[in-house]
Amino acid sequence: MPDDLLANLVVFARTLRAAGVAVRAGGVPDAVRAIDVVGLTRRGDVRDALRAVLISKAEDREPFDRIFEQFWRVWPDGGRALPQPMHVPPRVRSSVRTMTPGSASAEPGHQLPSSDERPVAVQTYSPDEIWRRKDFAAFTADDLAAAEAALARLAWTPGVRVTRRWAPGPGGRIDLRRLLQANRRNGAEIVEIPTQIRRVAPRPLILICDVSGSMEPYARMLLLFAHAIAGGSHRVEIFVFSTRLTRVTRQFSASRMDVALAGVRETVGDWSGGTRIGDAVRAFNTQWARRVLRGGPVVLLISDGWDLGDPSVLAREIARLQRNVFRLVWLNPLLGSPGYEPLARGMHAALPFVDDFLPVHNMASLERLASTLNTLSHTRAARGRRVRWN
Repeated sequence: MPDDLLANLVVFARTLRAAGVAVRAGGVPDAVRAIDVVGLTRRGDVRDALRAVLISKAEDREPFDRIFEQFWRVWPDGGRALPQPMHVPPRVRSSVRTMTPGSASAEPGHQLPSSDERPVAVQTYSPDEIWRRKDFAAFTADDLAAAEAALARLAWTPGVRVTRRWAPGPGGRIDLRRLLQANRRNGAEIVEIPTQIRRVAPRPLILICDVSGSMEPYARMLLLFAHAIAGGSHRVEIFVFSTRLTRVTRQFSASRMDVALAGVRETVGDWSGGTRIGDAVRAFNTQWARRVLRGGPVVLLISDGWDLGDPSVLAREIARLQRNVFRLVWLNPLLGSPGYEPLARGMHAALPFVDDFLPVHNMASLERLASTLNTLSHTRAARGRRVRWN
């Protein structure tokens, strides 16, 4: 995609936010991929594609269409050139691109301005974007404070599950109890046929986080991530491990992160110790699985894969865990490093039994993780098919 169009997509997303439209986290990368698919030939196709990936609320559709028509004033015939935007609002004018006065007054169907009238100043630097892609290992105290506020705005809802219980609703099963109650006044004549559907419930989420010495640069940020998830849902269980597994769900019930972290450090006796992932997962399977693996949970296992234990134990226990959960997601902070390959023996042994192998090294990766969790299907994942982000 040309740099000019990419820059204007960023400004368009910021214009929507400035107007109060809730733009999805990670919507701009999705918009780039959508435009690559539909092309620039039809204005309506581009509008529909951007609407589908940038917003998720029905009430935002009307302001989105209005802003789209106002922003992309000039649309070239046949898609042979780039669409040009309108004058950018003051609060986002300096973000990416400077437009000429002529572009603000152009109407649909007008010819593109000549080459000497087109905007020439293109600036792609964005402090927010740089911060979103900053590695957690390099975070300062100010970065952690900003991350805490950003994580609080994300929604961590790993979908819903269909339960065995029934509820009134438009379904294909007749509700016999309500059928008798509704028609008892009509004698033997059946006038109304009530139906019922399966109830749905939020899917539980389980975090198993590595706090060994090799994870020390990422531990505080990942526990901040765990605290944000625990604060947004009542169906979350949190465990940490180094050489042994410890349940810390109660500690993360504290509203303040510093109180929760202090409670975790007091509870965990092997903080920043060695790593025995296989033994920790075996302890989870034998001591906690019956209590917490109810309702088809999604399990997030956060570790760099460095393991001092027996790889065969890890492979066996990870396979056992995967069979008992809806989806097993392994989050690895090293996966975001250029050229990373899962060569550590622990990672190599566990990978065949992992549904999703994803990075967790910066805020952008956490935003994509939230988006993935929020769009999980209610049907069971196909085993052996993994998603990997670089």
